[in-house]
Amino acid sequence: MSNHYDIVVIGGGHAGVEAAWASARLGAHTALITMSFEGIGRMSCNPAIGGIGKGQMVREIDALGGVMGLAADEGCIQFRVLNKRKGPAVWAPRAQADRKLYPKAVQKILQSEGNLDIVVGMVDQILVKDISPQNGGADKRISGVTLVDGRSFSCDAAIFATGTFMCGLMHCGEEKTPGGRLGEEAATGISRNLRNLGFALERLKTGTPPRVDVNTLDFDQIERQDGDPDPVPFSFMNERITQKQINCWITYTNEDTHQLIRDNLDRAPLYSGQINSTGPRYCPSIEDKIVRFADKSRHQLFLEPEGYDSDWIYCNGIPTSLPRDVQELMIGSIAGLQKARIVQYGYAIEYDFVPANQTRLTMESRLIDNFYLAGQVNGTSGYEEAAGQGLVAGLNAARKLVGKTPIILGRDEAYIGVMIDDLVTKPPLEPYRMFTSRAEYRLALRSDNADSRLTPLGREIGLVDDQRWKRFDLKRDRVNELAGMVRTLPYDGHKLASVLKRPDTKVSVIEEVLANNGIDAFPLEVMQQVLIDFRYEGYLVRQQKQINRFKKMESLRIPPHTDFSKMAELRAEAREKLTAFSPDTLGQAGRIPGISPADILALWVYVAGRKSL
Repeated sequence: MSNHYDIVVIGGGHAGVEAAWASARLGAHTALITMSFEGIGRMSCNPAIGGIGKGQMVREIDALGGVMGLAADEGCIQFRVLNKRKGPAVWAPRAQADRKLYPKAVQKILQSEGNLDIVVGMVDQILVKDISPQNGGADKRISGVTLVDGRSFSCDAAIFATGTFMCGLMHCGEEKTPGGRLGEEAATGISRNLRNLGFALERLKTGTPPRVDVNTLDFDQIERQDGDPDPVPFSFMNERITQKQINCWITYTNEDTHQLIRDNLDRAPLYSGQINSTGPRYCPSIEDKIVRFADKSRHQLFLEPEGYDSDWIYCNGIPTSLPRDVQELMIGSIAGLQKARIVQYGYAIEYDFVPANQTRLTMESRLIDNFYLAGQVNGTSGYEEAAGQGLVAGLNAARKLVGKTPIILGRDEAYIGVMIDDLVTKPPLEPYRMFTSRAEYRLALRSDNADSRLTPLGREIGLVDDQRWKRFDLKRDRVNELAGMVRTLPYDGHKLASVLKRPDTKVSVIEEVLANNGIDAFPLEVMQQVLIDFRYEGYLVRQQKQINRFKKMESLRIPPHTDFSKMAELRAEAREKLTAFSPDTLGQAGRIPGISPADILALWVYVAGRKSL
């Protein structure tokens, strides 16, 4: 093990995993520093991957050559595509994971990379050195890290991906326990270190529900939820899922549950004043649900197994920090759970995060050169959001060290790009979660076409290996071949291409036409892709025109280190916001809250005037 690395990644969660993998694959000698080897890729909350918006990001990570999709296909135990009743633009793969198998799959993938060392320890301090600012940039650069046990490592770049561990404080009723997650200690010194380096830190809150023993459920009172009969893999490298699929179940809270919670709100840390930070609006605690949606007589719970050989059931839908005795009564009031034994109580956790207006679209800090931040430390929630940021941070850190231009994914190119742009221009007041509704161009950002959108870029970057590229190239050729046939083959007096535009047309129509013309069937994934492409063809032409207009504005770059305070044409609020966020482009400036069309016009005049000089 070396004392010097090109890149040090701090944190072995989902952001740190993708960051370390990407930087090492691109040739940077990388160290991943984690509190324990077994904690790498651990699923501290729900053991599940994907979902609405999130599943699309997992496929994007995979298309670029990342880890998460491959590990999910190996470590998940129930696969479902959500939103199947709607159009393909919002189809979202999701899978229940085995809490043990998923991190093992992640660890196995990381161990296959010879350019990556795994260091067990806790970082206590970020080390920097003074530099001469370039064009008004940062006056400090990362130089290394020291660990709590006294070890130190020098580095040329570092990626900070500590998740919820910075001054993490767990709440269960009146009990308060320092920790980043149950059974693991918090990182306390690093928050003070970051503040001393000039970072502004704030607090967020998230929570987790109780787990119950599967052997104590009454299955006659709950609804079984099966996975898909033909599971769809996350990774474009896999044709099918072969492992055994298991069942989940559904039940509901009721008025007795709600009254019990109302009667004990004064003992809930969220309402007693014990917790002051903001939690996720879109994944609220059961206490929040009861207060905010007082008119609802019930709330849905998904009872999700945590693994093949686990007796634990994750009660998805009731994250809580109520005291243990209240949690016992709450669980006992729910159909099918009257005799359920709680094996782990729910709790809330508060933690420090770094608002992402201090970060660039490359994930590099604005304050310290070659210092990148990724994951929940930027104010996001969820494994998938963290992994997407980690991948971008890792590849950009590696590219910068060898003098290559950064990779910035646009809002029209990937959900990952939408997320990072949102974080940088609109730092979250609550944990950020990806939804399809956040993307202006979601017709183009589908889960099925993530490979055609991003695998060529992954190949150009160097993350996509020969095996993946060969598979992608073959699929692309077959799709183009079939698309050409579809434009000429007839069906019921029409061109097959026009028939495929109908929303009720199925893949079986393509199979029928091919058979009638003596043509061998194409692989299912190829026929499905062609069907979707033709169905959306007209819409995508119109959307491409919108994207082109958007890019014209987005491409107008604001000169680095522009002094907005001296632009008299801007309103005082605009000068203040633009100075705080320091946008890179006119389009990015327009997405900052509080910036008016008149402010954008003034900026456009300024940028256009400089461009003509």
